[in-house]
Parts: sequence; C-alpha cells; structure tokens
Amino acid sequence: MEKPVFLVGFMGSGKTTWGKKIANALTVPFIDLDHVIEDKIQMTIADYFILNGEENFRKLEQEVLHSLQHANGIISTGGGTACYFDNMDWLLAHGTVLYLKHSPKSLFQRLSQSDVNKRPALKGLQGDDLFAFISAKLDERSPYYEKAHIHVDQINTSLEELIEQVSLQHEL
Repeated sequence: MEKPVFLVGFMGSGKTTWGKKIANALTVPFIDLDHVIEDKIQMTIADYFILNGEENFRKLEQEVLHSLQHANGIISTGGGTACYFDNMDWLLAHGTVLYLKHSPKSLFQRLSQSDVNKRPALKGLQGDDLFAFISAKLDERSPYYEKAHIHVDQINTSLEELIEQVSLQHEL
C-alpha cells in the first residue's frame, strides 16, 4: 500500500473500530488521528476544546493531519476533520478516502449508547435534542463526506467487502 486510506464519517460511525479491522486484515499500520493529537497535546480532545475552543482545535487538527503526509496504512480521522479548511481536498490528494455512511437514526442509536460527555460537541445532549443535533450536523457535513473515493453503508457492508473496495481503489 503506497498511500494511506483515510476513513471519514460522522462521530460514532465506526472509523476507529473498522479502521483497526481493515488494517489488521491488510497487515498495515493503523493510526487514529485523535490519538495522535492527544499524544501531542498531552490531554484529551474534550479538555483541549474546553481550554482552547473549537477554532484552535481545528487548526491543531489540520497541522497534525498534514504531519501524517507520508504515513502509510489506515488512518481514522475525527468526525469533523474532512469539513474544515481544505482538509477534504488534502485527504483526497494524499490517499484513498473511505466514507463510512450512516443514517441519522443509526448514528443516534449508536451515540445514545456511548458516553456523549466524552464528545465535546454532544455534551449534555440526549433524546430529541441529540437526534436533532445529529441530523442537522450530518446535513452540514455530508457534502464533504460525499467527496470520498469510496462510500459504504457501514451497517450493511462486511469487512470482506470493505477490504475488497479498498484493494480495488488502490489498484487504480
């Protein structure tokens, strides 16, 4: 694999979970952009958001993303990474971009079962407010995600199908 595969999609779409599975199956490294950022700043992203705000986080996120320019393997991005600055164009130019697509309903079900307080954008949201936030934010972000080289319905796509699509795209 000469260029990395970048996984994009809404928070809770399975980028980290599926990224690890794809990397393991292809015997390539797995890199989680959020973990690289947390290692660099020596705090959680949630804490960084509180102390420095989203704008400063997005600048840092882009800087760290660009530092992975020569990385190889499967790279999981944050839910908003593709939607700020020229990040999606950068991702498309530097690797294969795979969009793990979900409906607002499936994202709501997944995120309702997680600790929303660990996700700065969701802090304090639940029920109808959480669903409304997910729906609105997904509408806002979908035009960026839709630029990806590969789109998969994550709920109805097997690991084998994901690996096949990644492999086919890399042969081009």
